[in-house]
Amino acid sequence: MLPPKVYSIAELIAWSTRELASFSESARLDSEVLLAHILSCTRLQLISESRAQVDPQIIAKFADLISRRAKHEPVAYLVGQREFWGLDFEVTPDVLIPRPETELIVEQALEWLADHRAARILDLGTGSGCIAIALAHEARSRGKQVQVVAIDTSAAALAVAERNAARHGVPDLIEFRLGNWFGECDSAQEQFDLIATNPPYIAPDDLIRDPGTDYEPAGALFSGVAGGDGLDAVREIVQQLPGFLAHPGIFLCEIGAQQGSAARQLVPHGFKGEILRDLAGRERVLRVFAK
Repeated sequence: MLPPKVYSIAELIAWSTRELASFSESARLDSEVLLAHILSCTRLQLISESRAQVDPQIIAKFADLISRRAKHEPVAYLVGQREFWGLDFEVTPDVLIPRPETELIVEQALEWLADHRAARILDLGTGSGCIAIALAHEARSRGKQVQVVAIDTSAAALAVAERNAARHGVPDLIEFRLGNWFGECDSAQEQFDLIATNPPYIAPDDLIRDPGTDYEPAGALFSGVAGGDGLDAVREIVQQLPGFLAHPGIFLCEIGAQQGSAARQLVPHGFKGEILRDLAGRERVLRVFAK
């Protein structure tokens, strides 16, 4: 706890960094992000004005955030946003926090889109809308004609995604639907050139995980039953690909770092599947093409 007195920005950062150092590898960064959020300024301003004294009411709010962070509550939820593909996304405990590794899906989708003037895109389990919105935003800036359907089982998550779409000027390019995977699509009438998804793929009994995930929606993280491989959701999606993926088309699905071999075995007959690795060399995305 902080003794009651007036503190400078530098003193608050030093104190909070010590408070978080025992469990966070980014204790100072966490501290700076949280204090900048409370002060409505940038991290650069914190440095340039480090000797400035902070109002006691601000100190109390900051101490509360540090206390919550010390209980592993994610910084993204504490400040209400997270950057993804260079865009700031609103996040709440109703949605999974966007991860940098998921940008590999966007990267691969845009690489494919470069050779196509127009495309119908489907984002399964959209959450915050980060994949759908990043693709729509990039497509518009590159002069591509796209229409995106984004599906999620959570009405609360869709509300966040819709606000994010408006925030980035692409609500006209995205149709949000409430449903489970392909349940809101009609295979007799709807075919998609590009299908992307970051489904839950962590096995329920996986003990190696960030305690911060306890704050995130379990349905967006965990799939299957105890003792399973975590691929139940991936399996369900891939089995339905033949009914919805246009020819030629591409399917991009995020997977766990040890799931590549098992995920590749799920690819339906007549399709070609391969595993892509992220910048850290970990298996990260199942990419599927029609042969």
